[in-house]
Amino acid sequence: MSRLCVLPETWMNKRIGLIKVLRKRPVATLWLAALLAAYPASGHSMSADKDALLDALLRQMTVQEKIGQLRMQHARAAPPSSTELDAVARGEVGAMFTEPGITPAQIRALQQAATQRSRLRIPLFFAGDMVHGQRTIFPINLGQASSWDLDAIASAARVAAIEGSADGLDMTFAPVLDISRDPRWGRMSEGYGEDTYLAARIAQVVIRALQGPTLGASNSLMACVKHFAGYGAVEGGRDYNTTDMSERRLAEDHLPPFKAAVDAGAGAVMTALTSLNGVPATANRWLLQDVLRRQWQFNGLVISDHGAVAELTDHGIAEDGQGAAEAAFTAGTQMSMSDRYFARYLPSLIKQGLASEQQLDAAVRQVLSTKYDLGLFHDPFRRLQAPHAAVGEAQRLHRAEARDMARRSLVLLKNHKQVLPLNPHANIALVGPLADNALDILGSWHASGKPGHAITLRRGIENAQAPDARLVYAKGANISDDPLAFALLADNQMSFDPTAPETLIAQAVAAARRADVIVAALGEARGMSHEGASRTDLNLPEQQRALLRALKATGKPLVLVLMNGRPLTITEESQWADAVLETWFSGTEGGNAIADVLFGDYNPSGKLAVTFPRSAGQIPMYYNHLNTGRPFDPATPSAYRSRYYDIDDTPLYPFGFGLSYTRFSVSPPRLSSARLRSGQDLRVAATVRNEGTRSGETVVQLYVRDRSASVSRPVKQLIGFEKLLLEPGQTREVVLEIPQSALGFMDRDLRPVIEPGGFDVMVGLDSQALEKASFQVMP
Repeated sequence: MSRLCVLPETWMNKRIGLIKVLRKRPVATLWLAALLAAYPASGHSMSADKDALLDALLRQMTVQEKIGQLRMQHARAAPPSSTELDAVARGEVGAMFTEPGITPAQIRALQQAATQRSRLRIPLFFAGDMVHGQRTIFPINLGQASSWDLDAIASAARVAAIEGSADGLDMTFAPVLDISRDPRWGRMSEGYGEDTYLAARIAQVVIRALQGPTLGASNSLMACVKHFAGYGAVEGGRDYNTTDMSERRLAEDHLPPFKAAVDAGAGAVMTALTSLNGVPATANRWLLQDVLRRQWQFNGLVISDHGAVAELTDHGIAEDGQGAAEAAFTAGTQMSMSDRYFARYLPSLIKQGLASEQQLDAAVRQVLSTKYDLGLFHDPFRRLQAPHAAVGEAQRLHRAEARDMARRSLVLLKNHKQVLPLNPHANIALVGPLADNALDILGSWHASGKPGHAITLRRGIENAQAPDARLVYAKGANISDDPLAFALLADNQMSFDPTAPETLIAQAVAAARRADVIVAALGEARGMSHEGASRTDLNLPEQQRALLRALKATGKPLVLVLMNGRPLTITEESQWADAVLETWFSGTEGGNAIADVLFGDYNPSGKLAVTFPRSAGQIPMYYNHLNTGRPFDPATPSAYRSRYYDIDDTPLYPFGFGLSYTRFSVSPPRLSSARLRSGQDLRVAATVRNEGTRSGETVVQLYVRDRSASVSRPVKQLIGFEKLLLEPGQTREVVLEIPQSALGFMDRDLRPVIEPGGFDVMVGLDSQALEKASFQVMP
């Protein structure tokens, strides 16, 4: 972490400076006086000012005040009550997690209670869920990952930091680094897809963009990565369910993105709500101490997820609240979000010797260290003074960045007979429950983003059409067939049209008959891809399917625009539609971005970050699976092979897939060496050519396979990629480096090794259409 207050002057000069601060500020704190008293008025260097401050504070704190620092409580989007302010003033709260819409004035009131009324005047820190934006909402992270554009993803994170810090927040509960290969899980929308390597690369750039070059700067946010660990692999895709996996699967597939985030300097880690191999993550000593602290040398803060400490009794590893507090605290959970049990039971645990004072001091020191690194001891209001904080909300939005990120995230899945791009002079029938929907286009966890600021698809098309063109709109169907089931979702805002489904469809068909082309916006409401929103059926709701069938029957060119937070099983729908554009939940500028692609003002370049199965029965389905002893070969089908006999066993759309309005070719890979000696790295070169008539971007993807090892290895693994722009007819040589260390894996004893033997290198534009070469790693 950056040291914020290391000054070259002598201790005498520093003492004089602090005395001036004490005289000028009514919020001058007792910790400053304690620090002054701790040193003689002599030429003492301030190189250890942070340690001295923390030591001085810890010496003064009572056990109750220490425990207060370990408690994170809820800050509502409303003026704080006297009860809430009094609790802060008594030192019973160390940090606040905030509701969307909380104002800087409300945060300031809470911070004033801490820094003016509490005994030691220790500031609070404030954290919120900025998963894909704060006020400007960017595409959901599954969409951002599908851009494969690290610069654009970093830009989105930097905007979130600027806007969030201007709203008074110090920390964001992001990024979400759960690897998920089961789209039944609603929280897949929050993460970066199924691939470990891609998620780890994204984690690094997001951490650096959020935290900036100086974490204590007024426009930086501390990243709290989540959910540690294995949450994305809950059984059956059912949220909060058990995760049970081998240590190999955990180490090779699920932990690397978190390790990348730690290496990039992430300041905090949030524990998962779920259990991992029988032990809840919030009380998992092996995960929090052996892996996170000892192996990875993480020196940041560990925070529980909301209510996770109290839920340890439901997990069955604690009989009561005292047992839950003991299990979480002694395992390494340092701060309890929405705490009930730390405040109630930690004092008696300390007295009984079930938790040590040394453990308590270490946890408190980490909380105080976090606040120091955030610059809050220097100025507790540093993120409440941004010059643009008083500017109107709409003027604060970063629309250009949001539009750029959104259109980069869109994935063209089908374009039969080049139906797209649309002619701007064409008359268009726009139908579907998501066509003019400003709420759902924002996606889940939309922070302080407002539907009133969002550009719907209808508005985006209106902005892009020529003046002589006509746009006819009809809703056509409701999002959900069952509004009562929808009401049980955590985010259940949905407008339900009581008109009979047959009438809605008839209205849409009538609109379609008056148009040259149909654009149907179908998919999910944002609450259907959210925490707690697990599904067994990944089909479109039947009302939407019936609508699409009726539109197909008109014979008009049909473009399906999907809005969703997970892969959907659209096997039939992709046959009915002439073109399919995956837009995810594309955020504040989503409508303009989608229109940019529909009308060809932007050539789509997105590539799927997750596999689309044909049926939910194929789940889990992911590209880097093991081969098995009886792999299925579609070219030579056989009964006794690993497959489903009742379905085409291939994905509907594979990982890394995405079309363009131009055509690209990739040559077979050329290797720098056919034999690698110990410590030698490999360079892989390939020639990429734009064979079409339009400029466009594509993503060259590099995969590797270890053909024979002491344990079975995946059929392929992503190990590198490059996104590049080519003009029509342009050719470029792409060179990708493979460090030999990237060829390693965990052996049978879970030790990292690089074994000699044969490897395949594959280069292409998705995980299936690949050109191959081979090399040997020598003993």
